[in-house]
Amino acid sequence: MHKSNNNNEKSTVEKLLLFRPLFTGLKDVYGTYDPASGRASQVKAPVTDKVLLNHLTGRKPYGVYLLVKDRTRAIAVDFDTDSTLGPLDFVDSAKHYEIPAYIERSKSKGYHVWIFFEKKGVPAFKARLVVHYILDEIDKSETEVFPKQDVLNNNVQYGNFINAPLFGSLIPTEKTVFVDPTTFKMYPNQWDFLESIERVSEHILDDIIEINNLSIPQTEPRPSKSNSANGGSGRFGLPPCAQKILKDGVVQYQRVSCFRLAVHLKRLGLPYDVTVAALMTWALKNRPKNGKGVIRDTEILSQTSCAYEKSYAGYACESAAIKPFCDPACPVRQWRQKEKDATQEFQN
Repeated sequence: MHKSNNNNEKSTVEKLLLFRPLFTGLKDVYGTYDPASGRASQVKAPVTDKVLLNHLTGRKPYGVYLLVKDRTRAIAVDFDTDSTLGPLDFVDSAKHYEIPAYIERSKSKGYHVWIFFEKKGVPAFKARLVVHYILDEIDKSETEVFPKQDVLNNNVQYGNFINAPLFGSLIPTEKTVFVDPTTFKMYPNQWDFLESIERVSEHILDDIIEINNLSIPQTEPRPSKSNSANGGSGRFGLPPCAQKILKDGVVQYQRVSCFRLAVHLKRLGLPYDVTVAALMTWALKNRPKNGKGVIRDTEILSQTSCAYEKSYAGYACESAAIKPFCDPACPVRQWRQKEKDATQEFQN
């Protein structure tokens, strides 16, 4: 058995600075359980440093209510069996979508797999949608996911808590610790491990949802049936980034740019053949770097077909191909800024 190095020269303050941002949620309520009986209960009191320290030192367990309004900073999948196949398949499938996922040995049996998001949090429905999609892919759709809801409301005041990792009295038994997915042995230095955790940004979830045509509640700007003020048939018409790309061509990311332009032109109501003709003219303006050739007609046909086969509604504002062309006056960007402002208090 590996010995825990939980006290690895980090001060109490440093440990709290690592632990709190990762395992945070509602600030005025938390969960706990009786280590002797296993009976769980809710505590309606502030989540103070003392609460977290009692957890880390093994005095009293801390359970986190991850859902805050409609956002979460983390999501956890509860594999309630000692088999390592489920968590390993999940981690491998998540990695395919460029999502780092981390395995924790739970307090009794089974494993929790954690995914951590940017500090401002992400809409819980997006996180849950992607996680359930991955679970469907590995034939584990019945697996429990925390948070269990998309939003807190009059019907769901708190949601459900999940026990936080690193409960001090269980660490010597290699429970509630993060493990190496290649060996399922605990990392010898849990605090160094926490420092290495990578967070997932919302635009990664958006790309997965859009590319796989997952069904989501309407939170993104959607096309309108009536003509917009700027002349397009979509709610925002052709956004400034697409106008620049179409007018001047690109020097890189030709295929991604082609796909995005096709999505926009389809959104405006252009027939498939008209969009193909427009993109073939656009390709002549491209100036690829490093001696690369201009995107070929067959590739334009392929990208346009993909765009027209499914209903893509996103704008990919954060993708590397689109971001350099972003315009502060873009109505899509302004809409996103309003959404960002609305969630500002979640970051505090």
